[in-house]
Amino acid sequence: MQVVRTIVWILLLVALGVFSYANWDPVSVRIWDGLVLDTMLPAIIILSFAIGFVPMWLYHRATRWQLERRVASLESAARTAPVVTPASAPSAASMAQSPTPPPAPAQAPTPEAPAAPPAAETSAPESKAPDA
Repeated sequence: MQVVRTIVWILLLVALGVFSYANWDPVSVRIWDGLVLDTMLPAIIILSFAIGFVPMWLYHRATRWQLERRVASLESAARTAPVVTPASAPSAASMAQSPTPPPAPAQAPTPEAPAAPPAAETSAPESKAPDA
């Protein structure tokens, strides 16, 4: 990864050099009414880039430093934290090896009430349709 980063920086510097050579023209920059700055165009462009880049780079470095300190603090706290031993906390493997409890005893059947006697069949006289 370091090689790729170095190649990218070299390519950026070569591109900046070619740009500076091709645009080496004097430019007048009026800062205030009585103050005029005569400089070359690449200097103005590089200065503008630096004015925008440097504050963001400093902010990035400060945030990264803060996060690295936080990670180091959490790692040291994790190293000094008490370790739970397997003897104090049963593991899933030891629980799986323990014998299973016997099944619950079956309930004795309860005596049921005697069924009602069958109803007496009453037959109604069948009426036959007259044969006609």
